[in-house]
Amino acid sequence: MTPTYAGAMPSYRVTMTMGALAPGIDPAVVLPTARAAGMQLTTVEAADVAVVARTARITIRFTGEDAEVATQISSHIVAVTGTVAAVTGAKVSQRVRGGWVPVDSE
Repeated sequence: MTPTYAGAMPSYRVTMTMGALAPGIDPAVVLPTARAAGMQLTTVEAADVAVVARTARITIRFTGEDAEVATQISSHIVAVTGTVAAVTGAKVSQRVRGGWVPVDSE
């Protein structure tokens, strides 16, 4: 486990590659849906949508006790987001010394 400062919880993020919207879904609801899913389980620090190589990506940054919990939270975020749009890929990473390190999904 990565050391934290003064009892602070580590930061994690899930980055989802997005596909088609579910029928009848307004694109404006996808990011708030993903953010709300995270907020059901933990503190969401940030939420962002970007277009990379003509593909939408949603990133939700959140706190978690450890990598196992972060993976569970990420799975929940992906599942809920998947109800409004196809999630074609997802990666979980942890903030470590100013950078993002992939979290093993084992």
